[in-house]
Order: sequence, then C-alpha cells, then structure tokens
Amino acid sequence: MAVASPGRSPGPLTRRPRRPGHATGVALVWLFAAFNILTGLWLLVSSVKSADGIFSSPWKIPTDFHWDNYSRAWTGGMFGQAAANTLLVVGGTAVLTVLLAAPAAYVLSRVTTRLSGPFTMFFALGLGIPAQVVMLPLFVVMNQLQLVNSLFGLTVVYVATSLPFAVFFLTGFFTTLPVELEEAAALDGASPLRTFWQVMLPLARGGLVTVLILNVIQHWGETVFALVFIQTTDHQTLSLALLGLLQQMQYNGADWGGLFAGVAIVILPVLAAYIWLGRRIIEGMTVGSVK
Repeated sequence: MAVASPGRSPGPLTRRPRRPGHATGVALVWLFAAFNILTGLWLLVSSVKSADGIFSSPWKIPTDFHWDNYSRAWTGGMFGQAAANTLLVVGGTAVLTVLLAAPAAYVLSRVTTRLSGPFTMFFALGLGIPAQVVMLPLFVVMNQLQLVNSLFGLTVVYVATSLPFAVFFLTGFFTTLPVELEEAAALDGASPLRTFWQVMLPLARGGLVTVLILNVIQHWGETVFALVFIQTTDHQTLSLALLGLLQQMQYNGADWGGLFAGVAIVILPVLAAYIWLGRRIIEGMTVGSVK
C-alpha cells in the first residue's frame, strides 16, 4: 500500500473526462425543451387571437385579446360534460390502478419463489405491447360484456393497460424498502396484511403518488381507446370533444381561435399538474430505480 510522503499534500482530484457526445446530447435536450416551450406559448397566444390575426401576424402578441374564443370552444365542443366524464374516468383509473398494483408489486418484491421472477417479467412484457395489437380483441370482449359506450368500460380498459407499468415500477420501489421493518412488525404480532397496510404502504407513499400522477397525465388526453369504445356524445371525454370541435370547423367555417382555445383547455390542466408536481414525479422515479 502506497503511503504519501510527509509534508506533501495530495494532488487535486482528477475529474472524469466527459464523453465526446455529452455536450451534443445536452444541447439537443435544451433545444427540444425550448421548442416545446415556444410551441406552448405560441398556442396560448393564438388562443386569444382572431382567425385573421393568426394568419396575418402569427408571431405577434395581439393588442386585442379575444377571450370569447374560450367560451365558444367550451359551449360548441360541449366541454362541460366532457370534462366531467374525463375527471370521472381518469380519477377512477388512477385510484383503481394503484389499489390493484400495490398489493401485487409488494408480493412480487417479497416472495422469493421460482414464479416471482417470471411474473415480474410477464408484467414487464406488457409494456411493449402496442395499443393497436390489443384493440380488436379488447373490443370483442368488452362488447360481449356490454361495456362498450360506457364510462365504466373505458375505465376498465385504462386500468388493464396501466397495470403493467404500475406493477413493474412499484415492484422496484418496494424492493428498496428495508425488510427489517417487516420483521419487527412480525415480532410485534402483526399479520402480513396488517404489515402491508400499516407499515409498508405508508413508506411507499412516494412511489404510489408518482404512479397516480403519471396515470392521470397519461389518460387525460388519451384518444385511441376513447375513440373506439365511446360512441355517443354524452359519454365523450375531452379528447373526443376536441375532435368534435375540429369536425364542426369543417362545416361551420374555420374558427381557428376557438380551436386553439379548445386545445388549450385540454392541455392546460395537465401542464399545470406537471409543473406543480414534476419534482415529486422525478424523486419517486429516482428512488424506485435504485435498490
């Protein structure tokens, strides 16, 4: 073992050399972020312009704000009922997904048998199945169960497609929790079910909240499944209401200001939620990815 000579201070720590593509990658990320921010700002500005102003001066901030675009979009697209349907479906999907995924993930993270690994891989494989592949079989099954054109049926579809990621993510999160707490609870006479609900579940609150938020963001503007399984306007979600507003433009004239206002109505709640809870999402995903 080498010993430093007396009276000689150790040299400065050498920095790890950066890889050649690091600066390029950082620049591309910042360019992509700037493009999305500028696109969002342009959308918000266009939502308060007249149709003529959008085409005559697309990059200019208007002096006369047309806030009536939002009222026309809200009434013309029937966004009121669609917003209530979306809140019901998305909220129910998020809660049911967490309630079903948390016990399954806890068992997979604690039971060490030959089947635990394949079961975890089974849920992981569900992440790679495209929605278009399962669309026809899902429709046949849901039609036989008389759940087509039903908000409950759409919620069932959303929960089924959300479980693979939720279980896979929470399995990694529960793995990071110390086993000693369960052993201490068992010594105090707590049953496995009580240990899960009263000890482990509160400790996994960060992961549960992350899954809940990601689920809401994923399904708020979902269009493909809603377009297939919802067939009447009284059950439509916000994404379908926006499509209906676009179809109205083809027959009633190009109200581009109202259309941009409708797009803003759909994306602003999700954008606000992500800005408000973005740090919690990143923290939850970081903790869950490290054992």
